[in-house]
Amino acid sequence: MRSNTVRHRTSFNRLAAVFAAATMLGFGIPNPVRAAAFPPLNNPATTQQVPGKFVWADLFTSEPATAATFYCSLLGWTSAPVEQNDKSYIVLSNGDHPVAGIVLRSASAVPRPGVWIGYISVTNAKAIRAAVEPAGGREHAPARDFPNRGVQAIFTDSEGSVVGVLQSSSGDPADDEPKPGDWNWFELFSQKPQATADFYRRIFGYEVKADARAEKSEHLLFSSGGRARAGVAPLPVRADSRPGWMGCVRVADIDDAAARVITLGGKVLVAPRPAALGSRFAVITDPTGGAVGLVQYVDNANPGDRP
Repeated sequence: MRSNTVRHRTSFNRLAAVFAAATMLGFGIPNPVRAAAFPPLNNPATTQQVPGKFVWADLFTSEPATAATFYCSLLGWTSAPVEQNDKSYIVLSNGDHPVAGIVLRSASAVPRPGVWIGYISVTNAKAIRAAVEPAGGREHAPARDFPNRGVQAIFTDSEGSVVGVLQSSSGDPADDEPKPGDWNWFELFSQKPQATADFYRRIFGYEVKADARAEKSEHLLFSSGGRARAGVAPLPVRADSRPGWMGCVRVADIDDAAARVITLGGKVLVAPRPAALGSRFAVITDPTGGAVGLVQYVDNANPGDRP
């Protein structure tokens, strides 16, 4: 089974308490910008749908301009700010296709770090709402139809981890190997991996299996369409730990990227190191506190293609 994933389980477990505590301190969802501002995921549009695949991510931060400068400088992304009705949104693109957005976080008396939220492709975003609460989740931002983009919503799962859904009106991104600058993988840190996996199985129809490459059976894979889409790792038992998702971006040179993180004002939480299946992995935070993983394929090969 092909998997667009590069993971280093030990590093993820060490990071989990730091990352989860930072990302789950709470955030506000501002009123969306007018729908016409959003670009389509595909231009020209396609009819391809890949349910279960993470197809988008938004960074919620009180410092959008700082974050945009950081990611464009680090990953080669380009930014396109949108201003409508006094609401701001920044679209980040990798080459000719949009990959992420930056949302101005609502004001707070206490400074809060940036939070990345990944969006899973679904065929009917509004139908997800009816299934989430009976499965133990909660609606965080109701489903809304954005012309050119599609229908999207944000929920919390049975443990309170935040995840989005997107029913793209222009089709999903091609189910190809991610290029440098594309999202490569999403990992969920969970207190009860098996129980949490059941939530995602019920909501998204994932096939859930133990990750044969991990040392413990609690490490799981979510699969759809014959491909692994995301993973679940146990959250260390610590007072400051909270469940949460983390996305990883592919880079061409992880050592160069990690060095530039520091000069650009970010932090390296997990330094570049060998990862499973012959690749390299690191974890960073941007200057606003948003945490992401970085992955380099050794010899330009996708480790997920290997036995």
